Amino acid sequence: MTTLTATPEPTLPGTTRRKEKGLPWGSPIIYFVALVVIALMLVPIAYIVLGGFRTNSQITVDPAGFPNPWNVQNYLSVLSGSTFWQEVGNSTIVALVTTLGVIVLGLMASYVLARYKFRGRGFLYALFAAGLMFPITVAITPLYIVVRNLGLMNSLGGVILPQIAFALPTTIIILVPFLRAIPDEIEEAAFIDGCSRLGFFWRMVLRLSLPGVITVGILAFIASWNSYLLPLFLLNNEATFTLPLGVQAFSSQYSQDTAKVLAFTSLSMIPALVFFSLFERRIVGGLTGAVKG
Repeated sequence: MTTLTATPEPTLPGTTRRKEKGLPWGSPIIYFVALVVIALMLVPIAYIVLGGFRTNSQITVDPAGFPNPWNVQNYLSVLSGSTFWQEVGNSTIVALVTTLGVIVLGLMASYVLARYKFRGRGFLYALFAAGLMFPITVAITPLYIVVRNLGLMNSLGGVILPQIAFALPTTIIILVPFLRAIPDEIEEAAFIDGCSRLGFFWRMVLRLSLPGVITVGILAFIASWNSYLLPLFLLNNEATFTLPLGVQAFSSQYSQDTAKVLAFTSLSMIPALVFFSLFERRIVGGLTGAVKG
């Protein structure tokens, strides 16, 4: 009894068998869901931006309409005033100092936890990790009492210090894998060449962990720029208002002028959107490196 076996079809030299694949552009359902999500995020922003180019009468008659005619006076009025630029300056100072403090303190603490072996290292790392479970909202009342006792009420320093403290857990969780991934051979070679521990930290660690440092710096800057609850409790003087708090105060002061409030709100969104758009790849790349590490 003989068995018949199918012989493979001959293929010409330089040709490969094509495998059956699905649609090259993916499932239409995925694209539809993505478009719906994008629309839900962009439509409110577009409404605020376009609303700033309208008048109050246009918004009252047709709330969902387009500007007709376009009115730039609302934006010019906000930009020509000193309130907006003062609040932008306060937010910039708070965000930059907070970012610098988070990078310096977080990098030093992460270096010790990642490269040194001592009793209680695991406990300290777990303690910082547990800090992720306690948002600043939970501790707002104790923070208010501490800042008041320190005499930092109505000052930018009273906002900066708590923001640095609450940003350290995320910073350490991201930076420790970067520093642990540095080969021990590099550190040993540096010590043989006469480099001290501090010298190795400044010359090698900073450069090798630069993607993670940039990532935590961007995250700290954006979080500080968008912070609202902490300045709301600690700042009562309009001269020290940050931009998110200034938007709330402006909307309360000009509650009858809806178009001007929309113009002020749209202008306050631009710095954070531009900053995040420019450094989005840095954030993703740094987080990817942390996961691999």
